[in-house]
Amino acid sequence: MDVLIRNLGLLINAILIATPPLLLAALGSCFSERSGVVNIGIEGMMTIGAFIGACVAYFSGNGWLGFFAGGLSGAVLGVIHAIACIQFGADQTISGTAINFIGPGLAVFLCKAIFDNSSDSPALDTAAKLPKMFDGVFKSGSFGYNVFSTYSVAYLSFLLVLVVWFVFYKTKFGMHLRAVGEHPQACATLGVNVYLTRYICVILSGFLAGLGGAFVTLATVSQFRPAVIVGQGFIAIAAVIFGKFKPQGAFKACLLFGLCNGIKALLGAGNAVSPNLVSMIPYVVTILALVFVVGSTRVPAANGKPFLKAR
Repeated sequence: MDVLIRNLGLLINAILIATPPLLLAALGSCFSERSGVVNIGIEGMMTIGAFIGACVAYFSGNGWLGFFAGGLSGAVLGVIHAIACIQFGADQTISGTAINFIGPGLAVFLCKAIFDNSSDSPALDTAAKLPKMFDGVFKSGSFGYNVFSTYSVAYLSFLLVLVVWFVFYKTKFGMHLRAVGEHPQACATLGVNVYLTRYICVILSGFLAGLGGAFVTLATVSQFRPAVIVGQGFIAIAAVIFGKFKPQGAFKACLLFGLCNGIKALLGAGNAVSPNLVSMIPYVVTILALVFVVGSTRVPAANGKPFLKAR
């Protein structure tokens, strides 16, 4: 029984570490997609957020400052994506692909320029990482330690789902962002600023994706490496599709993918299964989820279509 409880605690702990970056990025993707702008550049935004977060935390010694800076760096790429797609009507898929090249490329370039031609940033001290809740309250390795003495951002990301749900369905702005993703011309006729609404949503998507990337380097890995995000941005996009473009649906999908990462961590620790097979679990589940769900998912009617103001 003790072994079962211990393994359950380890599984929950792995979920609490793996889910937040996916969830933050997925909530950001919900904003962009529901407003009618496809953003497949989430991966690039997470990567630049991961580097800037680690870099700022390393020099300032403040994990929260690094976390916020990572979000801002993702928002900057969100601005670039918004200008290209909203202002100039560029192909949104191509623009997002460009962001996925710009983010990692810029991160590695800056990392080599700042840290003596190294593509990896120095490891962060514990004090420079994001703080943990109830640190020192529970015995290390106990069930309570694994479940409750985790990073506070993990639980804050879960609370953010309620905030985003409230914004989407209980506020005037949420009504506008959902409407411009369905019928932008009708919204413009009624006096809704379609351009401004989409700008806000795309920049928010970049900010939240940047926070997700910063969580990885400030909590999970403790330093930036070129492959630190390793497809998490694309898994977050899959979670949004799996969750039918709703924040509550994306939350459930991210928990599922987080569970897969937790199982991967437990299986990998025992060396009973080949590490190469274990590492495939989240991606295989992502593909299966898309195969069985994508056909029943209704995409916002104006998603991916540039809005041209009637003259």
